[in-house]
Amino acid sequence: MLTIPEHRGPISASVLTMLTGGPVARPDEVRALVAEVADPLTDDDLQLALACCYELHYRGLAGVPDRWEWDPDLLAVRALLEDCFERALRRHVPDPPEVSGTVWGDLRALVDADDGPPLSLHLARWATLAQLREFLVQRSVYHLREADSHTWGIPRLSGRAKAALVEIQSDEYGNGDDTRMHSALFAQLLRAAGLSDTYGGYWHDATAETLAGVNAISMFGLHRRHRGALVGHLAALEMTSTGPNRNYGKAVRRLGLPAEAAAFFDEHVEADAVHEQVAAVDLCGALVEDEPALRSDVLWGAGCCLALDAAAGRELLGRWSGAQLGLGA
Repeated sequence: MLTIPEHRGPISASVLTMLTGGPVARPDEVRALVAEVADPLTDDDLQLALACCYELHYRGLAGVPDRWEWDPDLLAVRALLEDCFERALRRHVPDPPEVSGTVWGDLRALVDADDGPPLSLHLARWATLAQLREFLVQRSVYHLREADSHTWGIPRLSGRAKAALVEIQSDEYGNGDDTRMHSALFAQLLRAAGLSDTYGGYWHDATAETLAGVNAISMFGLHRRHRGALVGHLAALEMTSTGPNRNYGKAVRRLGLPAEAAAFFDEHVEADAVHEQVAAVDLCGALVEDEPALRSDVLWGAGCCLALDAAAGRELLGRWSGAQLGLGA
């Protein structure tokens, strides 16, 4: 279980107070607090509160009874946070245009047009070991439970789309070998880098941008109405994985980490080259063929993946700004 983090403001304080036996937060009070949030996508307080609500559907929070997972008072508060978060995503990520005759063609156009920050290039060529560790700390929030959010999509699909998602997720979970699970390989990477592999061990260091990225997948996975966005998110993740992971592997080797440290990235270079086609064509293509009305949702989910990943990357690069980056002034 994840150790309960310190609150980051009145919203997360009200949620954590509820979960630890304090007074139940009143929806009208939470609504007033949420209304004061300037930018939900970069607000530490709101994103942490939502992440704690979602964590009850994963491994839970230490000392919090399991019954809180479906407590109606908590769900009412979570709904307010989700509504604020989704509206912010809709403003920031408009529905991408349909530019080809197929959803996978539209996904390819969206990915090819992405101009996210050069985070992986910086890590491959110029990053210090401290910067690599900082990058791994942020990524640990997702990768120590990698694939779990997307797995919620399996019972929501049928036919070819369901089979395609199962194929991808089986690889994510090591095809039955727990030592090859991607989350286990990432834990191995953390240990090799001199970091803790404790589940949730770095939530106290997670930025709002990092939490927003994982919260989006949780929201998509927990709501059936977002099944199109969930598979679109997965497709964008797989379609943009190979090159960056190759660069991350270069960074690990350049900085002299033990050989086993690169296994996580090497696995993704190999597996995601295959997953890219399965996710775009067999998963998203089959879903849209069965449910044409979900095409825009699929593309929007992919756009959210790209936008949130870019925001997290820019935040890290901003910390390492200037000549330190090797990117000029």
